[in-house]
Amino acid sequence: MTDYTLPTSAPSKYRSRTRAAFRFFLQRVLFRSLVRSTITQTVTIAPAVRRLNGGFLVIANHTSHLDAPIIAQSLPRKQSRFLATGVAYDYFFTSWHKRLFVRWLFNAFPIYRDAARGSAKIPRALLRSGVPVLLFPEGGRQKNGTIADFKAGSIRLAVDAGVPIVPTAVIGGFEAMPKGRSWPVSGRPPVRVVFGEPVVARPEESLAALTSRVRHVVEELFAAGAADIGVRGEHTVMDERTKN
Repeated sequence: MTDYTLPTSAPSKYRSRTRAAFRFFLQRVLFRSLVRSTITQTVTIAPAVRRLNGGFLVIANHTSHLDAPIIAQSLPRKQSRFLATGVAYDYFFTSWHKRLFVRWLFNAFPIYRDAARGSAKIPRALLRSGVPVLLFPEGGRQKNGTIADFKAGSIRLAVDAGVPIVPTAVIGGFEAMPKGRSWPVSGRPPVRVVFGEPVVARPEESLAALTSRVRHVVEELFAAGAADIGVRGEHTVMDERTKN
């Protein structure tokens, strides 16, 4: 197995306009068409998210392999253009074809399950250089459809870089494509993505308290989104994104 280290020039590569343009085509043309043919997607975006500039940290629950591409193509274009996603090194970066796929589609960087490998170095540098980052702080995909504890290390990155956190809930992803499946179940199941109001650390707030608060917000967004889908009783695509 060949080890993988990030080149020192990586932050500039993650801000490449050429790569961003190619990702736009992959995410918003090819992938969006595929998504709409397999699931019924709805998106809700808090107004303050549209006003974000530079680096910010998107923190989301991890329901399935649908999450990263759905979140990336659901954010407004301005905020998603350079969005970089942390993905598991041992799953996506140990073979060239998977590595190429996630780097081009997700602007991805590797996350090592062994914390000693220094997974925080790359996203911290990206956030400080103004590149938004997407992380899944549960440490893996959900196994039973419930939100697991958040790892504080992910939240620490926002504190260290002085950037806001965008709590994000993916609802229905587990049911649409549970762990072990490589394709969504039939019937275009509903999947909702909700981007909440940005969160910043309060004065004297501990890392543990901030982590708990962010997780609680994600849980609230998840519960509200699930209830809304249930009450509506139908799952028509509700694209609340403005043209971007």
